[in-house]
Amino acid sequence: MPLLEVNDLSVSYGAIEAVRGVSFYVEQGEILALIGANGAGKTTILRTISGLEKAKSGSIRLDGIELTKLPAHKHVELGIAHVPEGRRVFSKLSVQQNLLLGAKTVKDRTIVDTTMERVYSLFPRLKERRQQLAGTLSGGEQQMLALGRGLMTNARIMLLDEPSMGLAPIIVEDIFRIIKQINETGTSILLNEQNAFMALNVASRAYLMETGKIVLSGNSADLLKNEQVKAAYLGA
Repeated sequence: MPLLEVNDLSVSYGAIEAVRGVSFYVEQGEILALIGANGAGKTTILRTISGLEKAKSGSIRLDGIELTKLPAHKHVELGIAHVPEGRRVFSKLSVQQNLLLGAKTVKDRTIVDTTMERVYSLFPRLKERRQQLAGTLSGGEQQMLALGRGLMTNARIMLLDEPSMGLAPIIVEDIFRIIKQINETGTSILLNEQNAFMALNVASRAYLMETGKIVLSGNSADLLKNEQVKAAYLGA
């Protein structure tokens, strides 16, 4: 059984159907990418999986547990971490305080301490700045903090929404290298990313979305060579 299964999912904002009959799955231990232009429905899917939006119809299951009727905090408790677009750190709290907020649903102090060490190992810059206010960090450091805060939930799967947005190319490479390291330690990742080239190079599989529905899917290596993808999203 896949870790995450989305079946025939539709989501509407009033009369506007943002997601239309979308189905996909994420295997345990893989990185799956959703690629496509802004407005294709990718962010809406992530927000619905994490319980921030309500499904109009369809099913979302984590390890066989139906999520669509559960409140958002239950999604976190079951092992879903959502790292939102725009980072959304708590600017007037320190780096360490932001990370501890991520661990609010984790009851075992030993797990919190161990995960904090893991975060600081992945992000040495955050350890150096642990007492610094999050609002004074650079954009790249804030993205690292958002990822670290997601890890502090002790998540089984992380939903990453546009992690490269607004970052310099060299920082984007750092972020994607860290995403791969996070995955290598066993955390599954669902990645929403407009930078199709970076997404396809880190993910094992991907789905291409247009106007709320999936129009193409396959192994990332195959999609990198697909003429439709190359012409529309890879600048080729």
